[in-house]
Amino acid sequence: MKKGLKRLLVILIVLIVVAAVVFVSVFLLAKQKKIFINKWFVKESTSIIGVDVSAYQADIDMEKLKEQNIRFVFIKATEGSSGQDEKFAKNWENAKNAGLPSGAYHFFSYDSEGKTQAENFIRTVGPDMKGRLLPVVDVEYYGDKEQNPPERTDVIRELRIYLEMIEQEYGVKPIIYTRPDIYETYLKGEFDAYKKWISSLYTPLSWNYQDDWYIWQYLNRGELEGYSGGEQYIDLNVLNNDQSLEDLIVK
Repeated sequence: MKKGLKRLLVILIVLIVVAAVVFVSVFLLAKQKKIFINKWFVKESTSIIGVDVSAYQADIDMEKLKEQNIRFVFIKATEGSSGQDEKFAKNWENAKNAGLPSGAYHFFSYDSEGKTQAENFIRTVGPDMKGRLLPVVDVEYYGDKEQNPPERTDVIRELRIYLEMIEQEYGVKPIIYTRPDIYETYLKGEFDAYKKWISSLYTPLSWNYQDDWYIWQYLNRGELEGYSGGEQYIDLNVLNNDQSLEDLIVK
C-alpha cells in the first residue's frame, strides 16, 4: 500500500473514531438532561411551530408571539377536579382576538375521578369549542408519582371516563399529551384512536418513540418575546410534517 494512501486511511479512521466519541458523548449528555439537542433536528424556519402556556408565563402578548412565526398555542385551563389556571380566561380571549389558533388543555390528576375532572374542564372552558383547536389532556407524572406510579388499571379507567365525557360534550376526540415512557406504561393499546402529542425534550422523538404522533414538544427552554412577569422560558412544539393544523380545528 502506498504511503499516501495509508496516511489517508489512518486519517479517515481517526476521524471516524472522533465522530463516534463526540456522538456518544452528546447522546449521553442529552440522556442525562444536561444539554438540549432537539433544535438541531427541527427546521424551525420551515416547520409549523407552536407553544403551550399557562399562568407561569404571566402576561402574554399573543400578537407578539404570532409575529415570531408561532402558528398555534395551547392554553392551560384546568388541573384535577378543582384547579383553574388563573390566566386562562384572559389568554383564551387574547388568542382568539389575535387570530392565533388556540386550544385548551387539562392537567390530568391521578388523585381524583375522571368524571369530576371533566366537569371542571367543561365548566371552565364553556360549551363552545368551534373554531378552536382540539381539547387536550396532559397525562404526565407529578410530585412523587414517577417513584410511586399509580396503578395502570386505575389510570385507564379514570382517563377513559374523562375522555368520553369531553368527547360527548364537544363532539370531538381530545388530543392526549404525554411522554414516551408513560405512553408505553399506560396508554399504548388502550387509546390508539386519539391523536398524540408527545414530549421528548432531550433527544429526538424518533429515538425513543415509534408510533403515530401529531405534535412533538421538543424544547421546554424556548425563549421568545411576548411574555413577561413570570417564567423565563416557554415550551416549543412542532407539528408533524405529515399532518395538517387544519385537522386539529374543531368544526
